[in-house]
Amino acid sequence: MNKERMFLYCAARYNRGRVLNGKATDQANRRKIMDRASFVHLHVHSEYSLLESAARIRPLVRRAKELGMHALAITDSQAMYGIIPFYKVCLEEGVKPILGVQVQVADRPAGGEWSREEKGHTLVLLAENMTGYRNIMRLLSHAHMEGRHRPLLAKDRLHGYTDGIIALSGAQDGEIGMLLRAGQIERAVEIAETYALLFGKENFFLEIQDHLLEEQKVVNQRTTDMGRMLGLPLVATNNVRYLKEEDASVFDVLLCIREGKTIEDTERTKYPTHEYYLKSAKEMNELFIFLPEALENTVRIADRCNVELPLGDSILPYFPVPDGQTATDYLRQICDEGLVMRYGKEASSEVRERLDYELGVIARMGFSDYFLIVWDFIRYAREQGIAVGPGRGSAAGSLVAYVLQITNIDPVKYKLLFERFLNPERVSMPDIDIDFSYERRDEVIDYVVRKYGRERVAQIITFGTMAARAAVRDVGRALDTPLSVVDRIAKMIPAELGITLDRALAKSKSLRQATEENPQVEKLLTAARAVEGLPRHASTHAAGVVISRDPLTEYVPIQQGHDGHGLTQYAMEALEEVGLLKMDFLGLKNLTLLERAIKLIRQEEGQEIDLATLPLDDARTYRMLSEADTAGVFQLESSGMRHVLREVKPSVFEDIVAVLALFRPGPMEFIPDFAAAKHGKKKVEYMHPVLEPILQDTYGFILYQEQIMQIASTVAGFTLGEADILRRAVSKKKRDLLQEQREKFVAGALAQGYDAMLANQLYDMIVRFADYGFNRSHSAAYAMIAYHMAYLKANHPVAFLASLLTMAQGSTEKIAEYIEECKRRSISVLGPNVNCSEVDFTVEGGSIRFGLAAIKNVGVQAIRRILEEREEKPFTGLADFCLRIDQRVCNRRVLEALIKSGAMDDFSSNRAALLAALDETMEWAQRMRKLNEGEQIDFFTQESSSAEKAPEIPEGIADFAQKEKLLQEKELLGLYLSGHPLDNYRGVCERLSFLPLGQLREMQDKQSIRLAGMVVGVRSIMTRHGQPMAFVQLEDQTSRVEVVVFPGVYHHASQLLEKGRLLAVEGKANHQGEEVKCIADRIKDIAKLDQPELQTGSSPVMFVKIEAEMEADLEKMQYLQQILRDDSGKSPVILYYAATRKSVQLAPEYNTSATNEIISKIEKITGKGHVIIKNR
Repeated sequence: MNKERMFLYCAARYNRGRVLNGKATDQANRRKIMDRASFVHLHVHSEYSLLESAARIRPLVRRAKELGMHALAITDSQAMYGIIPFYKVCLEEGVKPILGVQVQVADRPAGGEWSREEKGHTLVLLAENMTGYRNIMRLLSHAHMEGRHRPLLAKDRLHGYTDGIIALSGAQDGEIGMLLRAGQIERAVEIAETYALLFGKENFFLEIQDHLLEEQKVVNQRTTDMGRMLGLPLVATNNVRYLKEEDASVFDVLLCIREGKTIEDTERTKYPTHEYYLKSAKEMNELFIFLPEALENTVRIADRCNVELPLGDSILPYFPVPDGQTATDYLRQICDEGLVMRYGKEASSEVRERLDYELGVIARMGFSDYFLIVWDFIRYAREQGIAVGPGRGSAAGSLVAYVLQITNIDPVKYKLLFERFLNPERVSMPDIDIDFSYERRDEVIDYVVRKYGRERVAQIITFGTMAARAAVRDVGRALDTPLSVVDRIAKMIPAELGITLDRALAKSKSLRQATEENPQVEKLLTAARAVEGLPRHASTHAAGVVISRDPLTEYVPIQQGHDGHGLTQYAMEALEEVGLLKMDFLGLKNLTLLERAIKLIRQEEGQEIDLATLPLDDARTYRMLSEADTAGVFQLESSGMRHVLREVKPSVFEDIVAVLALFRPGPMEFIPDFAAAKHGKKKVEYMHPVLEPILQDTYGFILYQEQIMQIASTVAGFTLGEADILRRAVSKKKRDLLQEQREKFVAGALAQGYDAMLANQLYDMIVRFADYGFNRSHSAAYAMIAYHMAYLKANHPVAFLASLLTMAQGSTEKIAEYIEECKRRSISVLGPNVNCSEVDFTVEGGSIRFGLAAIKNVGVQAIRRILEEREEKPFTGLADFCLRIDQRVCNRRVLEALIKSGAMDDFSSNRAALLAALDETMEWAQRMRKLNEGEQIDFFTQESSSAEKAPEIPEGIADFAQKEKLLQEKELLGLYLSGHPLDNYRGVCERLSFLPLGQLREMQDKQSIRLAGMVVGVRSIMTRHGQPMAFVQLEDQTSRVEVVVFPGVYHHASQLLEKGRLLAVEGKANHQGEEVKCIADRIKDIAKLDQPELQTGSSPVMFVKIEAEMEADLEKMQYLQQILRDDSGKSPVILYYAATRKSVQLAPEYNTSATNEIISKIEKITGKGHVIIKNR
C-alpha cells in the first residue's frame, strides 16, 4: 500500500472515531476539557515584522500576562530585530520569553540562485536552548546573505544546524500545508518525514491554525490525519499580527502603507478575517476543542524552551600584537613613542604620571586591545591621507588617546579629564567616536573588514520609525484622504524634535479644532496615532561598526547591507546589551571640506597647510569671528550663533570652546553676563577663592561638566571617578540620589576644612548648573574644527569658498547663499566651461570656477569622458567636441544642458545659435565616426581624403533674451549665475532693509518683514466666502518662499501676481510647523518704487546700534560723528544704546543719504548688522 493510500485509510479511521467520540462527549465534558487546558502563543509577530504587524512588544507581553499566560514567543518575519527588547520586557513583566523566528525555506535551485518570484515556504524556528538560539542566528544569517531578492533559507542549510531548535511546520503557509491544500498528499508526507529526520520527531510539530477560513479547515483536517499516521505531534497557533480584534483596521492600514496602496484598492494584500490577534486560552480552546493535545503541546514546548541570554557581558576583540608581547605591553610601548612625538624627550612629570595612571586604569579594565584597535585603524587612515578629526566626545580627555594620535587635543593643556571618558569606579565600555573625511570613511571600514575578517565586522542596523508627521502622511495616503487635507494637517503639527501626535494635539489649537470639526480628520489622526512610532524600515546606522572576537553570528544575526558589508540585526542598544564592541566611524563633511581647501591652497598658492600646527592666535581669524562673518564655518554659521559671536567677540581659542557650550537652551541666558564679564564691564565674582582657578576661563560660570568634577575633587576631596558619579547623579535629578550625594559632598568638604554652609551652597550651585554643563572635551574638539575652518576662510577665502560650494552641491539654497557670500567678498564666480571646469568648484586666478557636476542632466560618465578627452587638447568648437566625445555617453540631453548652462560659451556667445546647430553637428560627427571605421581620420585636424566639412555655427540667429538665459541657468544650475532679475534693484533693496528670502526662517513669528523677489508661481483659490486669494511663490538670489495673499490685499494687487514679475512685499513672518511663510500686507511692483520711499513717500530712518564697548570708545564715537557730518541726505539718524536700551535722535545736520557706502563705513566700526534702515 503506497503512502497516499495508507494516509487516506488512516484518515478515514481517525475521522470516524472522532465523530463517534464527539457524540459520546457531552457539552459539559467539552467545557471541562476547555477550561482545564492551558495555552501559550508560539507564532507571534511584533512591530519588528516591519509593516506586517501592528502589535508592539510591551503591550503584547502585558496582554499575555493579563490573559494568564506564563510564556510568550516572538517569531517575526525573517528577522530577529526585536529579540533583545522582547527578552528584557518579558523578564520585567514576569513572562517567560520564547525566542524564535519565522523563516521562508526553499530548495536551492540548480543554478544556485533563486528567481525573483521564489518566495519560499513558512517555517517557524524556536530556540530550546542557547545552542538552538545560536543555530537560529546562523540559519537566519545564511537566509539573508544568500537570498538575492529576499531572505530565503536553502533547505540544505538546515543540515548540521538543527540542534536545540523546535520547528513548527508553518500551518497552511508552510510547504506541507500548501501541498496538503493542493491535494499532493504523498509529497506532503515525504516533506514531513524529511523535516522529522532533520529536527527529530520530538522537535518537529505539525502546526495548525484556525482564522475561520474554509481552506484552513481542509488543511487542518489533513494535517491532523497525517500527524496521526506519521506519529508527529500537532501544535495549535494563532498567526498573531495585532493585539486585539478591534486593531484589525490598524493592521489593514499598515499593509496599505507597506504596499503603497489605498484601502479601496482591490488588488492589495488583505487578511480575510479579524482573527489574527492575541487570543485568550479560552478562545483557542473553543477553536480546537477536539484537539486538546495541540493546545497542550504549546505548553510543553514553552516548558522546553529555556534560553538565558548572557546580557551585560563584554565580548572584546583581540588585537594581533607582536610575538612575546601582551596587549598591555604593546600599548605601553607605542604610548611611550607617542609621548616623545607629542611632548619631546623631556615630558613633564605631570604628563608622565598621568600617562602611567591612564594606562594602569585601561589595563585593569581590560581595554588595552580596544585602544590598540582604534590606534591601528586611525594610523592607517592618516597613512592613506584620509582626514581624521581632532576628537569627539569625552575621548578627547584621554592622554593615551592623544599620544596615540587618536585625538589631536592636548588634554593637559586644555584641562580635560580622563575620568569623564573612562571612570575606574564605574565599569562601562569605552566609547571613542571618530570623525573621518566624509568621502573616504568607507576606506577605513574596508581596512577593518580586511584586518579582522568579514565574519567578525559589520555595520549596525537602525530603524526609521513613523514620527508624527510621517504617520499622518502615510496613513493619509492609505485612507485615500485628499492630499490637501493631509498636507494641511501635517503642517499643523509643531516642528519639534520627538513631538508626538498627543502632544501636538495638546499644543495646537488649530489641530484640535480641525479634529473636532471634520470627521475625516478625526479618522486620519486616530489611525495615525495607532501606527505612530512603529518601525517603518531598516537602514544602516550612519556611523556604527561592530567588531567581534568570534564570528558575529555567535552573538547576533547578520543581513546584507546596501554597500556589501554585513549588517547586524540588533540595533545599537541591543548590541551593547549583548556585550559587543561598538565603534562610531563618522563621516564629517567639514573634514572633506578642509581636505579640499588645503589641496586647492597647495595647487594655487604653493603653500602647505598643516592643521595640526596652525597658530591658534591668528588675529585675522579672531577679527572675522568677532564680526560674525562665519557663513560656512562649522558650528558657527547660524544666525543665533552669529549673534553670540558679535556679543562675545572671541579673542582666544578658549572663547570658541565656551561659545559652543553657551549656545544651547539653558546656558543661553548667561550669554550677556558672560560677554560683559569677558569685556570687563561686569566684575567676576566667585563664591569662594578656591573656585577661581576652576572657573576663571569661563568668567565665574559653570559651563562644563568637568568643572563640576573639579569642584567636587577640590572642595570635597572626591576622586575624579567619584566626582564623575556625582556629576551623573545630579544630572538625573533623582531626589534620593541628590540627598545621598549631598551628604557625601558636605562630609568631604568638612573634612577638607570648609564649613557646612559653604559646602551646601556649593552643592546647590552644582545642582543648579548640572542641567547646563556641557562636555568640555567635545566642545574643545569641535571648537578646533571650527577654528581650522575659520582660519582658512579668513586667510585663504577663495580656496575655502570653492571647497564650500563643492560640499554644498545638492542644495541649491546653500549654493545660492555661498555665491552671494563670494559676491560680498568681491570674489568672482565663473560659469561652467567644458575647457576649464573640473568635476567640482575650483580656483582659477583668484576667482572660483563652477564645476561640471553642478549642471543638471550632466552625469558622472559624461564628465569623465569630457575631462579625459580634454587632457589631449582643449575643445576648439562644437563640431570638435561632438566628434571627439562618445555620443552614447554625451547624448543630446547632455549637450543641450552644457549649452544652456553657458559651459560652451567659448564656442560662441550666442547660445541660441549653438542650440540651432546642435542636431546637424551631432549627425555630422556620427557620419565622421562611421567613416573612420573604413578610413583613418585625424580627430584633431578632422582631415581625411573623403571627410566632409564640419557644420558652422549659423549666423543671423538672435540669441536668447537675457531673461530667458537666466531662467535656463536657473533650471540647470539651480540658481541665476550670470545675473538675477533683481540685481538692478540691489541698492534699493539694501537701503530699504529688504530681507533676503534665505533669512526668512530666522525671523520670529508675526515679525514685520520686507521681501523682494520674482514671482515664479501663483495659485489662486476661492475662500469659503467666495472671495479670491492667492499663494505666491517668490524667489530671490538666495531662496524661495511662499507669500500668502488674503482677499483684502489680493483685491489691490491681483494684476501684479504674474510669473516673472518683480515684487516688493511688506508683511509678517508666519511660522507653520517647520515652514515659514510671509503673510502679505502690501504688494508693489518693485520697478515702480520711488527711491528710497516704499510706504509713505517720506525718507527712511537710519537706526545705529551702539554696543556698550563702542560707547566707551571715544575714538570710534568721534569717527562715527565724522562719517555722518561728511555725508548729507534726508534720512534722520537714531542712535540706540544697547547698554541702557535708550534711543537718541541726532540733530538734522547729521541726516544721511543712507547709501550702501555709508552703511558699510558705519558697520566697519559698529559691527555687521548694527545699521538698520526703516520707514517712519
